[in-house]
Amino acid sequence: MQRLRVTFSRSDSLKFISHLDMMRLWQRALRRADIPLAYSQGFSPHPRLSLAAPLAIGVTSSAELMDVFLQRRVSPHLFLKTVGPQLPPGIDISEVVEIGTGLPSLQSQVLYADYVVCMETDKEPTEVEDSVRALLAKDALPWQHTRDKEIRRYDLRKLIESIWIQDRNSHECTLGMRLRCDSTGTGRPEQVISALGFDTTPKSIHRTGLILAQQNQYPSRR
Repeated sequence: MQRLRVTFSRSDSLKFISHLDMMRLWQRALRRADIPLAYSQGFSPHPRLSLAAPLAIGVTSSAELMDVFLQRRVSPHLFLKTVGPQLPPGIDISEVVEIGTGLPSLQSQVLYADYVVCMETDKEPTEVEDSVRALLAKDALPWQHTRDKEIRRYDLRKLIESIWIQDRNSHECTLGMRLRCDSTGTGRPEQVISALGFDTTPKSIHRTGLILAQQNQYPSRR
């Protein structure tokens, strides 16, 4: 048994496919590359693949993480060489490393996700700065949203680690943000944008990094 951790990017051309479709895409590519995948036990075995944190539809990323379990050893170099050509345009593997099979699951290790969010706005830089400062100064920020006809209520402030202004010009504002992404909750950039007082949806949202517990080896690419 072997466990490989794959870092890959996901560009605009694939930002509207679902998490389930993304997993199917990877399964097809790995089978075409003749990678000796390990399978789960039970009545309906499936390839042992796991993404660190599913990416929301409409969001791009340069730092997605996936663990792939194999029946027998394949060198990271050979994996990259054989799987890369089987992937569609829009997905690019940047790194493949071998990790211990006994380490905790990838999903359980994710603590935070870093994003770059671009907004079209006429707000002055000082107004944006004041909004960011005021939000971060709050002890709590009650929030709710509807999902599957169910109203969910929670404290949005607890899901925000930090926010910073990355760039600003006459018509656009680019914010960076580090949001919680663990078993206690997942911060969503579009909700933070709304809480800051922007009245339009983001022009783009790009995930730049995933921060893991213990290893802490996937910092944000600011």
